[in-house]
Amino acid sequence: MLALRKSSAECVRSFLAVQNQLGFTYAAAGATAKTPPADHVVDHTRIRLGHGEAVFQAGRAALESWQQFSLGWLEAWPPDTAIRPGEVVAVVARAIGLWWLNACRIVYVVHETDPFRRFGFAYGTLPDHAGSGEERFLIEWDRTDDSVWYDILAFSRPRHLLARLGYPWVRRTQQRFGQESAAAMLRAVGAAGTSAS
Repeated sequence: MLALRKSSAECVRSFLAVQNQLGFTYAAAGATAKTPPADHVVDHTRIRLGHGEAVFQAGRAALESWQQFSLGWLEAWPPDTAIRPGEVVAVVARAIGLWWLNACRIVYVVHETDPFRRFGFAYGTLPDHAGSGEERFLIEWDRTDDSVWYDILAFSRPRHLLARLGYPWVRRTQQRFGQESAAAMLRAVGAAGTSAS
């Protein structure tokens, strides 16, 4: 959904209530847990956040409060959306002088303890989204070397007419998101990383 002004909380709630009744816009739901489909563009961002359990817990808390979307030009709403399958969330973005409201649903949650500790989730696009595909956000603690990583894996293709027409710009924006989301997570775990080193 496009608008000249940022949508009110009431408008976004109504938007999500409608989107919650609809299905995914792609066939390969859950494929970020296995192999992304060959007919989509794949993006992968991975960055080390630090070392130790304190960094892992800080990273997990950041994911649970959607801080990877706190980018100024992009946010997840509502920011207290629970991390559980079936929950819907709006990704609100400001670009080219317009506000874009994009709907997603959480597909699955990752909660593993062996051989690595992992926490994360993937969400997939709903009909009122500029693109079509899935994105997974993961915090991973490799206890063999104590390193903690933030990992994003996504597959997508443009869906909205403007996204198709401006696809080179869309690709730059997707790459920008990966870089800035990683930086946001580094900030989020900063205090834990400092105390752990």
